[in-house]
Amino acid sequence: MKILTINPGSTSTKIAVFDDLQPILVKNIPHTVEELGQFAKVSDQFEYRRDLVLKELADNGIPLQFDAVVGRGGLLKPIPGGVYEVNDLMLSEMEHPMRNHACNLGCRISRNIASGIPGCRAFIADPGVVDELEDEARVSGSPLLPRITTWHALNQRAIARRYAASVGRTYEDLNLIIAHLGGGISIGAHRKGRCIDVNNAFDGEGPFSPERAGSLPPGALIDLCYSRRYTREQLKRRISGNAGLAAHLGTTDVVEIVRRIEAGDEKARLVLDGMIYQIAKSIGGAAVALRGNVDAILLTGGVAYSDYVVSRISERVEFLAPIFRYPGENEMLALAQNGDGALKGLIPIKEYK
Repeated sequence: MKILTINPGSTSTKIAVFDDLQPILVKNIPHTVEELGQFAKVSDQFEYRRDLVLKELADNGIPLQFDAVVGRGGLLKPIPGGVYEVNDLMLSEMEHPMRNHACNLGCRISRNIASGIPGCRAFIADPGVVDELEDEARVSGSPLLPRITTWHALNQRAIARRYAASVGRTYEDLNLIIAHLGGGISIGAHRKGRCIDVNNAFDGEGPFSPERAGSLPPGALIDLCYSRRYTREQLKRRISGNAGLAAHLGTTDVVEIVRRIEAGDEKARLVLDGMIYQIAKSIGGAAVALRGNVDAILLTGGVAYSDYVVSRISERVEFLAPIFRYPGENEMLALAQNGDGALKGLIPIKEYK
């Protein structure tokens, strides 16, 4: 199977071409602030990004001959995990998504390119809005604000399958806690192939992270909203973007923060250890969701490269289950694996409705 994967992000569009799951092209196409600034809305970037993808393929001598084009899923309504064929309803809803983000372009670009290739199909897989919560997990302390999920579903589920294969099991056989440690942090309790509880990482729920504030004292947050010190958009940035490590220490670079700690910066130590403490508490909470029946704890995402962070998380949670580290993000391969499995009948193809 020859598969093209497309992952539009805030400042770049990643593409990869796989031939029987072997990468033959992997590219990160950067977009400057000035280039993106010419578009009033994210949806207006569609042709610009699509044309750059097509140019990159042409420049590398790769013909438009694919069995599938698999895009990063956008911020659709909550849906179960899996592979979905891009249909007209999905494209229509992406015209007015629940939140604006470049990932919303993934299904549009994929469908557009696939439609010009005979026999080619367009898919998305495990978008961030995957919702498989237990009913109890949806209930918050206010009926006005039920819990929802926006998390790193694609990478978490790909890492789950990778770990399962390494121990001769299937994802559907295991109970796993998976912590994606990146610019945002999501920690999921996976029971037999379903993520039954996970924090809303997009809005900053859960542990604070390099870029996000995490759960905050609600009374103080409400007071701050009405203080007139910040606009609505400025406060949004104080929760996601200019928050977490960035707000405390002026950087999201964990390597740089560890250097500061080694040089005697006690504030840096306190803040980073505070983030680690909150991550560990959330892992403990996920163990409760699984009633203590945990086969393994998997740590992934860019921050999982840090020995400082991983060792200190491990000290706090290793009594729960064995810990395994899968640093970085494997989203392009995960998209290709989902597309390959769907085409071969190994993964059901779901209808978005």
